Amino acid sequence: MTQKSFQPGCYLNPKEKRVVRVSSPYWIPPQPEWVLLTDQVNATIKSLREIAAQRKLVPSPGEITWGQLPDLG
Repeated sequence: MTQKSFQPGCYLNPKEKRVVRVSSPYWIPPQPEWVLLTDQVNATIKSLREIAAQRKLVPSPGEITWGQLPDLG
């Protein structure tokens, strides 16, 4: 198994149309399910939708919502 590197930022799961903020290595989003949209952890949902639209990651960027990190406890 390869070691995953930590990259803080906002990640999108295009299939679920959810974005999460990742600012610590508590949970590293698995690829390819999660795509790094920006390394700006304080990006707004509006800007994240715009990035997703520009990159054509989802057909309807307005449907993207905030998600939450999984409970690893």
